[in-house]
Order: sequence, then C-alpha cells, then structure tokens
Amino acid sequence: MLNLVQDKWIPVIRTGRTDVIRPDQIAEPDVLRLNWPRADLNLACMELLVGLVYLAHPCTDRTTPPDATSLHAALDPLAPAFNLLGDGPRFLQDMEPLEGDPGPPDMLFIDSAGTSTAKKNADLMVRRGRYGGLPLPLAAMALYTLQAFAPSGGAGNRTSMRGGGPMVTLVRPDADELWPLIWANVPHGEPLVTVDLHKLPWMRKTASSRSKGVVMVPEEGSQSAPAPEVFFGQPRRLRLVEADGIITGVIQRPYGNNYQQWRHPLSPYYTDTKRQVLPVHPKPGTFGYRNWRGVLLTSKKGLKPQSLTTYEKDLEAPKCSLIVAGWAMDNMKPQDFVWSEQPVFSLSDEAEHDAADMVEAAEAAGFALKVCVSEGADGNRAEAAEESFFSATQAPFEALLARMAKDGMKRHEEWLKIMSREALAAFDAAVLPGLPDLAESKREKAVKAYGKLQAAFKGFGLGKKIFTPMGLVATKKKETA
Repeated sequence: MLNLVQDKWIPVIRTGRTDVIRPDQIAEPDVLRLNWPRADLNLACMELLVGLVYLAHPCTDRTTPPDATSLHAALDPLAPAFNLLGDGPRFLQDMEPLEGDPGPPDMLFIDSAGTSTAKKNADLMVRRGRYGGLPLPLAAMALYTLQAFAPSGGAGNRTSMRGGGPMVTLVRPDADELWPLIWANVPHGEPLVTVDLHKLPWMRKTASSRSKGVVMVPEEGSQSAPAPEVFFGQPRRLRLVEADGIITGVIQRPYGNNYQQWRHPLSPYYTDTKRQVLPVHPKPGTFGYRNWRGVLLTSKKGLKPQSLTTYEKDLEAPKCSLIVAGWAMDNMKPQDFVWSEQPVFSLSDEAEHDAADMVEAAEAAGFALKVCVSEGADGNRAEAAEESFFSATQAPFEALLARMAKDGMKRHEEWLKIMSREALAAFDAAVLPGLPDLAESKREKAVKAYGKLQAAFKGFGLGKKIFTPMGLVATKKKETA
C-alpha cells in the first residue's frame, strides 16, 4: 500500500543526483525539479504539491515559507485520506468497490487509445497496451493527472472541473529549486483539519450525476481561499486493480461528480457572450505574446489566473515568469501538449491595458498579412507567413514591455513600425521566391497584395483594425501600388 503523504514516491532531480522523496521533502534546499517520465505528469504533480501544501499549510506570508520539518508535521494529519489502496477510502477513487470488468491501466493516460479507437484499429500513432502494469507511484500520478485534466470520455464520463484539457499556469519565481515554485502558487487560507477530511471527494460517497441537474458547485468562499476540493476534483468514478504491488487494471463507471461554476486558482478564465465565466484551454502550437491577453495581461473579457494576481499583490514588483502548459484537446482527442514559459512584467494598470491593445493590433496585423499573402501566393504560405510574423515580433514585443514597465510610456508608434517591418519581410519571404514562375496576371495580383499590405500599415483597409486598438489615426492618403 502506498500513502501519498507518508511514503517516498515522487521522483526528483537533486543537485548532482536523482532521488525519490515524500511531499514534505520538496522544501529541502537541493531539490531542483520533478523527474516523472512524462511532461503532463510533471505538470500535474506540481498542481498536486500545491494542493497538498494548501491543505496542510496555506500561505499566510509569501516571504516566509515553512521548512521541511514544519511541512512534514503539517502534512501528517492528512495521511488517512491519502492511501492509494486498501479497504478504506482510496485517493481519488470511489469509496466503495465498483462492479465491472477492468480496463487496461493505460486508460489513465489522456493520450491513450480509447476502446472505440482500438476496435477500429485506428491507434496508429499511440498504440494500445503501452503499459501492461503500472508501479504504484506512477499509477497514483497518472490517476491524479486524469482526474485533474479529464477530457470528454463518452456518455456519463465527466470532464474535470475546468473541462477537458485545461490551461495550467504556474508562477515561477527567480529561483532554481522546486520549493519556491510550489510555494509561490499556494493560495491563502486555513488548514484542512482532520474532522473536515470529508471535504475531499473520495472521503464521502459519490453523488451520482446520472439524473439531470445533479451538479457539484463550490462552497461559499473567496477565490483567494478556495475550497479544498478545487485541487482534488474527482469527475471520474474509478477503482484501481492491484496484483503483487502492480496496478494491472482500472474499473470505471459513469456519472461521477459533475462540476460547474468552479474557479481554479491555477488557470485563467474568460467571460463569454452569455456572461458565463469559463476556463481557458490551450491551443495547438507555440504559445506566445499573441495568447497573453487574459493570461498574462488583463483584457476586457479575460481573467488572469488567481495565482499570478495574488503573487503580484503579495510581493511588490516580483521578478518571475509564468509556466503555461496543458493538453490542447479536440473534444476527446489530444492534439498537442503545450509547455511554455513566458516573462511577467510589472506594469501599471494603464500600461497593462496598453500592452493588451498592442496584442490586439498584432492579431489584426497577422490577419492582414495572411489575407495579402493568400491573395499574392496561396493559403498554405499565408499560414506559414503569419506564424513567422508572430515569431519575429515576440522578442521586440517583450523588449517594449520591459521599457513600459520602467517608465509606463506608450510604445504604440514603435510597435506599429516593428509590425510593419516584420509583416512586409514575411510577405516577401512567402511570395517573392515564386514570383518569376507566375503568370503575368498572378504577378499583378502579388504586387497589388503587397500594396494592400503597405496601405494597411498606414491605417487604410485592413489596417483600420490595426490602428483602432492603439488609438492611432491614418493621416496620409492611401497610396496606390
């Protein structure tokens, strides 16, 4: 039997060596990073550790984290709720045994082939049966990862409280060890006392959501002190099957907890047209400044992650970055696993809104570039040109924000010049190499498209949506190419 509080089960990299530790040992000074064999497990383990510390020793003063000894003492009373196996409550599993035939243990991994995919022999890229059996630590981590990120899984198999494949954002302070990263994301609150362990979902009987309208809503409380369950959601009804210390199967039944209206402190949210607050989900591909609104920057509809806003409030002008990661999903199908680290700039409220306007302008510039390349060449080159534009403007954008953090001055005119230069260069790279081989009519279209793009960066045509967010006005007459 494995107890996730009292036993050593978490693989880590220490200074000069690998090790396996208990959760409290993350506060030891030479623990550098997690060492699971998969990136999604490392990400989920960070969330798990933040959640454990929140239950045992929530933040009261960001500048004074507990040491390993204090953390060990704080975690110990939680041990009865963190047995992976046994006759009593099991971590993130139904309290009572479930009926049914066990599925393979690799069903715990989000990118594993589902039953339908396997039956159709469509599991070409990720084959079925990758894991014939799982050691207890790996099974525990995979179980938490599935419950925290659960995608759609067929009728009655509920998604996580943030929907399938949420975007996870973690503040990373300017430090090399693991413990400062975990502590930076622990919310303020009160420790979970032993008599309240029933607030963890596996410590009580599952309320079946088979009947319409049976939902799990959060307890009353502030976002800065979330309910204990927020880090330990249990949407899937599961029981692990063990033989000789190895997890050999998983029994799953439908209609577990159906979460609604929850706000997770480690994810950004947005308000839709119906004024519903919904979690942000990653998109396939590179995460860059074009995705910052509502994540690193305040926007009209976006709500930055509570972990970041709390950290910035707790520490004046903190030097940190933001890890942005998670599965990009297409309903039940994983498309990409995103992992990026983005700089955080200490901007005034006005400067932050200015930066968000610059991102909006860049989106319009990228669209204008794509339209013009499509008219001058083809759609495939247009997509590549747009990606090239955002890649080329990433470093200049960050440089402008660094200057804005120091003096608060607008940089809209400078940003316009940078965007114009890089967009025209991207157009040339996409269209010019094939120009000599085109028919005369096609060459004329390419020349007109170039003129159209030039006009856009003077505020005409497609350029209106570039100029408007930044409050710029076209002052020169449109030139005809």
